Amino acid sequence: MNELLPELRPARAEDLSDRTGFDEQFLGHHVPIPTLDGAETVLLPYTHFSILMRLDKRLAAVAVLGIDGEKLVDLNRSGIDWRLDPRLAEDQQTGERVYAKNDIDRGHLARRASAVWGDTRAEAAQANEDTFHYTNAAPQAAKFNQGLELWLGLETYLLQNAADNGRRLVVLTGPIFSDQDPVYRGVDVPLRFFKVAAFLQAGSLAATGYVVDQTPQLSDLPDVPRPGALDDSDAPPLGPFRTFQVPIRDIATLTGLDLTALIPVDRMPIPSALPSAHITSAWRELFNPEDLDLDFELKG
Repeated sequence: MNELLPELRPARAEDLSDRTGFDEQFLGHHVPIPTLDGAETVLLPYTHFSILMRLDKRLAAVAVLGIDGEKLVDLNRSGIDWRLDPRLAEDQQTGERVYAKNDIDRGHLARRASAVWGDTRAEAAQANEDTFHYTNAAPQAAKFNQGLELWLGLETYLLQNAADNGRRLVVLTGPIFSDQDPVYRGVDVPLRFFKVAAFLQAGSLAATGYVVDQTPQLSDLPDVPRPGALDDSDAPPLGPFRTFQVPIRDIATLTGLDLTALIPVDRMPIPSALPSAHITSAWRELFNPEDLDLDFELKG
């Protein structure tokens, strides 16, 4: 371990004292930051997003981001280093030692390009820098994090819908922890991740949920323990480059997060038609971005 890069020195806690975090009224309807029972958590506000940290995992339980498609600013990431959050102890978050000298990426949860907006360039720049806190990262295989068919493709579609339609969008992102997650350098590496997109449809709140999986990609990394086979009763047989639209209630069950505000407005028709359906039984495989079907109400 002595060959690994040292942790970056964190900024001062007072540097983040003015952060207000995600606005729960961002859509004009109440979209609360989820809570999590049964685990010690800390809520960390940033610019345009908030992170609910799971201290037992040293990773986020969920990142909640508001995207304003009319105020997006094109800024690059040049010169911005990843940093620890000074509001937490170093042993309560996952830093550079997990990501050094391997094929594991620091996968943004609140996506950088989606957070970079504001009434001023300074506001957008602050959001840009805030996304580079390790609290907003999760260990992801490089091919998973960078693959258009998987994580990036889903994020890009969500961002383009907000930008092209000049709409506001809320995106909740986080890991789905399970007993099957391999432990790597002292940290549980999540095999699966979720996204929930909340938006307005004909003036009413609506939402859709998605799950993506990095099991095949992690199996390619020589120094990461090979994950065991997932129980068929717990998850569908996820393979390379497979993404699913899923009932939001399934995400709530798998993560333990309180998503009761969004479950009733889920645009996936199966959950309302089959309220007692077994978890994962309604998952729908997606093959291209058009399958995501956010069902936006377009302007014009």
